[in-house]
Amino acid sequence: MASQDSLSSNPLLQNFDFPPFDSVDAHHVRPGIRALLQQLEAELEQLEKTVEPSWPKLVEPLEKIIDRLSVVWGMINHLKAVKDTPELRAAIEEVQPEKVKYQLRLGQSKPIYNAFKAIRESPDWKSLTEARQRLVEAQIKEAVLSGIALEDDKREEFNKIEQELEKLSHKFSENVLDATKKFEKLITDKKEIEGLPPSALGLFAQAAASKGHENATADTGPWLITLDAPSYLPVMQHAKNRALREEVYRAYLSRASSGDLDNTAIIDQILKLRLEKAKHLGYRNYAEVSMATKMATVEKADELLEKLRSASWDPAVQDIEDLKSFAKNQGAAEADSLTHWDITFWSERLRESKYDINEEELRPYFSLPKVMDALFGLAKTLFGIDVVPADGVAPVWNSDVKFYCVKDSSGNPTAYFYFDPYSRPSEKRDGAWMDEVFSRSRVMAQKGSSVRLPVAQMVCNQTPPVGDKPSLMTFREVETVFHEFGHALQHMLTKEDEGLVAGIRNIEWDAVELPSQFMENWCYHRDTLMSIAKHYQTGETLPENVYKKLLAARTFRAGSLSLRQLKFATVDLELHTKYMPGGTETIYDVDQRVSIKTQVIPPLPEDRFLCSFSHIFAGGYAAGYYSYKWAEVLSADAFSAFEDAGLDDIKAVKETGQRFRNTILALGGGKAPLKVFVEFRGREPSPEPLLRHNGLLAASA
Repeated sequence: MASQDSLSSNPLLQNFDFPPFDSVDAHHVRPGIRALLQQLEAELEQLEKTVEPSWPKLVEPLEKIIDRLSVVWGMINHLKAVKDTPELRAAIEEVQPEKVKYQLRLGQSKPIYNAFKAIRESPDWKSLTEARQRLVEAQIKEAVLSGIALEDDKREEFNKIEQELEKLSHKFSENVLDATKKFEKLITDKKEIEGLPPSALGLFAQAAASKGHENATADTGPWLITLDAPSYLPVMQHAKNRALREEVYRAYLSRASSGDLDNTAIIDQILKLRLEKAKHLGYRNYAEVSMATKMATVEKADELLEKLRSASWDPAVQDIEDLKSFAKNQGAAEADSLTHWDITFWSERLRESKYDINEEELRPYFSLPKVMDALFGLAKTLFGIDVVPADGVAPVWNSDVKFYCVKDSSGNPTAYFYFDPYSRPSEKRDGAWMDEVFSRSRVMAQKGSSVRLPVAQMVCNQTPPVGDKPSLMTFREVETVFHEFGHALQHMLTKEDEGLVAGIRNIEWDAVELPSQFMENWCYHRDTLMSIAKHYQTGETLPENVYKKLLAARTFRAGSLSLRQLKFATVDLELHTKYMPGGTETIYDVDQRVSIKTQVIPPLPEDRFLCSFSHIFAGGYAAGYYSYKWAEVLSADAFSAFEDAGLDDIKAVKETGQRFRNTILALGGGKAPLKVFVEFRGREPSPEPLLRHNGLLAASA
């Protein structure tokens, strides 16, 4: 056992206003988490002895337990994502099963379950607020889905499955990370990387320098290519060297599919165990389990995917034809046999010629400080909030991390958030995400205040500043920041004080992307974009004709991009409905079968993209990837409310923004998302605005 002294100084066990991200270390994890679990176990036993079907005797003590675990575990899990070390990884891996075991024990507590059922069956049920009713129903549903109704031996089997699934998904993502890291291609001859922009060459030289080639420069090399997105994408978009594109594409596509990092068996095992879990719970397949906590049903999701697919197919076929004839006009030898490693490259050339937009030449107009100023300015216009820097108020995990306070119109703090913008391939996982640090909560309020304020973290992976240049962003990176801020707003602007349904908690998963995708629409709004796009050296605004081209480019290859997402969503649903693990069809057969209707150029026979499909095997999107599209329908329709009101009518925009804030952003998980949507929009959602924004309406008419 750890000594009391070392425990009393363990940062994981302190009371803190903000997590001590700067002082938590791998060696705190084992003793800290074990001591915490012991403490929480005692609290749970106490609760089970004294529980009564009332708020003070059930919900409040339960929220305290759930909160403590999610805050502390959230802290180390966050550090693993942004500051990974082998020691931290090993420590988390060791205590993970103990934490899962406790969560299962908590989720399967009969006394707690029975108390919630008693609340639902009591004569006072009707007088509870809608948020409280949803909280009770969510707890009951969650308990059922965590196996509470199972007989003892069945429950033991079920718990083994849960433990094993948790382990497998961890291993899956570690394999992806390690396989991504493993590929390194050093280039010394500049001819081999002809076409690549200076920003990419600078990044490659920086990567080479960090691997011991200390004299590497953007101009003279050597250059190191990796499979991280900021390295992989420029190669696929700009490298004239077709053989290099093929090599990098094949490496990317076969990540984690061979040797000791092979995820194939892991995927099969995950699918097998998910199916067993579904059967234990009385469902036919895992997709039904997933839909139990979503807005959609399997049928409704299928129906939407097919509707969007049929609207996207012909435009996608046309996209490929356009690329072929363009490549032919350019005298490309491969014009008649364009394949996967040519599409991105030639699309980029066609886009440049058609819209004369070169992503790279736009970067100087999108410097991170200007983008953030404009984003916060928009939030003030729409939602009446001020975002002010609060660096130094809370400890951070890296000196690049910024800390902000969100204030309401009277100047009172309503929330805080961290922002970690830059890519750090050696220790930070790729992608972008928003997560909660604290949720808004009445129960967790400190003495003297009526409510604990929500705290969020936003993490991106964009190009870091090089030398004295600020971080210069691609337009896609700008959209990403707007997207993550949309998630953060829903977490931070909630008016719900019941912690277990505040902010993004208890919002059906397929509605969660609504505010994030909604915010992306503003990147195409003229006034918003013009307030961002100022050249970082001269201060000149983005030329009007470039804005027009950006707008037109928005629907460029919309059919192809839509199909790509529909392929991911469809293969995900197929694997979790019809696929039988251990049957005659392999996971790759399913992928190939789905691709017939969702990919104009069939995948290579050796395509192993599933081995790095972390969303569904290591993230929360299992039988849920469709929810991106589902939420896009909601978000496009929500934005169309602003279009209907008149985007140039500032009074109407502010009124509509206030309504959005008071419904979508304020009600959290305390009200069913369909009701919330109808309260904002005045009617149920329609897919028309999405197809219109994507330029696909004619195709589906």
